[in-house]
Amino acid sequence: MAELPLAERRVLVTRAAHQAGKLSEGLRAAGINPVEVSVLEIAPPASFESLDNALRNLSRFGWVIFTSANTVRALASRLPEIGIHAIASRDIKVAAVGASTAAAAREAGWTVSVVPESYVAEDLIAAMGGRISGGRVLLARASVARDVIPEALRAAGATVDVVDAYRNILPEEAPERLRNALAGGLDAATFTSSSSVTHLAQAAKAAGVVFPLAGVAAVSIGPITSQTLRGSGWEPAIEADPHDVPGLVAATVRLLKLKS
Repeated sequence: MAELPLAERRVLVTRAAHQAGKLSEGLRAAGINPVEVSVLEIAPPASFESLDNALRNLSRFGWVIFTSANTVRALASRLPEIGIHAIASRDIKVAAVGASTAAAAREAGWTVSVVPESYVAEDLIAAMGGRISGGRVLLARASVARDVIPEALRAAGATVDVVDAYRNILPEEAPERLRNALAGGLDAATFTSSSSVTHLAQAAKAAGVVFPLAGVAAVSIGPITSQTLRGSGWEPAIEADPHDVPGLVAATVRLLKLKS
C-alpha cells in the first residue's frame, strides 16, 4: 500500500467528544493524524422553563428549526421528562440545517420539510420560502448562541420564539489536553461552530497559551464560524464548501496539500 503523503500532519479536532468520531475518521481516511481536544461538553440549560413551555404548546408553531443534532437530542430527551411521548402535531414544518441534523430529526420522529445547505440567514429563509411570513417559529438552540438568524426570520415576517435547549461548557481536562497537543505540534485546527472557537479560546487562556494559536491554520466549516474566528483575530485559512463535516475534511486536505 502506498504511503499516505499527509500522514505526518497533525490536525486539531475541537468537537464535543460524542461527535468527534466522524470528523476524526474522515481525517484519518485522508491520511491525516487527528488530535482530539474536545472543548465542548453538553450540559442542561440553566432553566427548562422556556423549553418546556414551548414543547407543551408545539401546536402553536408553524415551524421548528433544528440547527444541530445536539438540539434534536436535547428535545428528544426532554419530551418524555414532561410527559410527552409522541410528537403531537403533524402540521409542524421542520427545517433541519445540514444532512446530519436532518437524519437525527427524522430518527427522533420529526417530519423534515426542508434542509438548508448552511446555517446562513439567506439559505435558511430561501429554503423555507414565503411560508414563514405571518407564522410562528420555534428556534431551540444552545444558550448564548450568537447569530443573526432570529432577526432575519422576524424581518421576513415571522414571530420567533428562541429557547435554550442546552449549554456548551468547557470540559475540565481541555486546557491540559490542549497543552499536550501543542507540545506535539499542530498544522491546523478545525472548527465546526462558533462555540468551538470561543471555547478553544477559553481553554487556551486556562492553559496559559496565546490565542489564536501561533503557526496553526484555522479551518472553518462555514460563514458564521468564520465570522467568529475573525472576531477573535484568527483569519480562516480556508472555509469548507459544502458546509458540513465531509466538506471540512476536504478543505483540510486541500489546505495541507497546498502547504506541502
